[in-house]
Amino acid sequence: MATTLATMLYAIDSTIVNVALPNIQGTLQATQDQAAWVITSYIVVSAIATPLAGWLGNRHGLRLVLGVSIIGFTVGSMLCGIATDLVEIVLFRIVQGAFGAALVPLSQVVLLQEFPRAQHGRVMALWGMGVMVGPVIGPTLGGWLTDALSWRWAFYINVPLGVVAWLGIMAAVPKRRSEGVRPFDVTGFVLVSLALGVFSLMLDRGQTNDWFKSTEIVAESFIAAVSLYMFVVHSLTSRHPFFDIHLFRDRNFTVALIVMFVIGLTVISPSVLAPGFLEQIKGYTPTQAGVLMAARGASSIVAMMVGARLTSLLGARPTMAIGITAASVSLWMMGQFSVDTAPQAFVIASVVQGFGAPLTFMPLSLVAYTTLPDRARTEAGVLLTLLRNIGASVGISAVVSLLARSAQANQTYLSEHFSAYATDRWQQVGALPGANVTTGALIGEMERQAAAIAYANDFYLLAACTIVTLPLVLALRTSNVGPISALAAAESEH
Repeated sequence: MATTLATMLYAIDSTIVNVALPNIQGTLQATQDQAAWVITSYIVVSAIATPLAGWLGNRHGLRLVLGVSIIGFTVGSMLCGIATDLVEIVLFRIVQGAFGAALVPLSQVVLLQEFPRAQHGRVMALWGMGVMVGPVIGPTLGGWLTDALSWRWAFYINVPLGVVAWLGIMAAVPKRRSEGVRPFDVTGFVLVSLALGVFSLMLDRGQTNDWFKSTEIVAESFIAAVSLYMFVVHSLTSRHPFFDIHLFRDRNFTVALIVMFVIGLTVISPSVLAPGFLEQIKGYTPTQAGVLMAARGASSIVAMMVGARLTSLLGARPTMAIGITAASVSLWMMGQFSVDTAPQAFVIASVVQGFGAPLTFMPLSLVAYTTLPDRARTEAGVLLTLLRNIGASVGISAVVSLLARSAQANQTYLSEHFSAYATDRWQQVGALPGANVTTGALIGEMERQAAAIAYANDFYLLAACTIVTLPLVLALRTSNVGPISALAAAESEH
């Protein structure tokens, strides 16, 4: 319970602030570009600190690092709530990102370390609720807190949760002495931090600066690529690299990294698109949109509960295949949405999507560690979390950019059919071309239709990205996963 709560702290906070950003911008009297740094600083620092979490966990013990991370994250949340200007809140968000980066990977490793292999299936199912449900309920919770209280409560809500999580970690996780820790690779850490930090910054600011038409984005992409190349060369030639390169020789783990990247891309991105579609296209209030989106979180919880049993009956690969197919089908269903789509259709698609993600994530979390030695768990957990976060960043940047460009192109195409000389079309809508209320309403409707088509294009793209990972499931070796899950299911009967 403590590790799941610690995981939800980070997972919820990754999206809860998004809906409160306009209120933060108004209170702190910041421009939209300046207010975006409230999110950017958190993403960039989290990306940099995530690789460091593995070495710290191995060096100082998981219990100590998790406890310190929860304290730092909770204090950072409280300071964000009392911030009085933009500089303060950005600095405190940096504190949040730095301490919060270790929460997800080390929580998973603690569970794998403290529970026997026979119970890993059930344990990962429970822990996965925090990872999968957190980003879903974040916008809903953030919108409600902002409307009912203020944007500051989007941060204050972490304080009691953080205190309970810390008390649970201190009470339940035993102290363990670290053994065989590699020396700290300063050069490797600097290079990977520079690559991840600049790459995250590029993704976050790309759409605002019109991507590679901007000198800033070109410079950031060049620095990120060169830093990554230097990190790879350094890792291959160093005696004690920052990441153990032997991990990538394991086929299961390497395939799991690729699939985890796609999960991050296809699970988080719809959470960003759905509120915009419901509020911008359908005209729902934030509360109404949150209620409709809650169906996805509820089905995710159910899927986590049945995931271990399904894995024991069918095996890891068939369960993952079902999950990937369900996620792809749900995105394809969303691609067929229009301005006239009934709310029931959105609920059905959300339920299907809520089932798909956990049925993929839970078996994958087991398979990724099956063929790795126990000593490699901490580092492997960090890499899996890192790839999922990178996938989420890439996915969000891609869908937001495609949405803006597609909406603009669609609006241009639709407006061609309503020129001032197309009198037959104007007569059909009962209006005359010119600056009047009817013409304004018509232009607004064209913008709405163009945006609806843009959302559909995004959903179709995500569906394609999801289904192409299906062949990778066949490359996984799952001979040891079936018995583990079966034992877990048998134990649950007693």
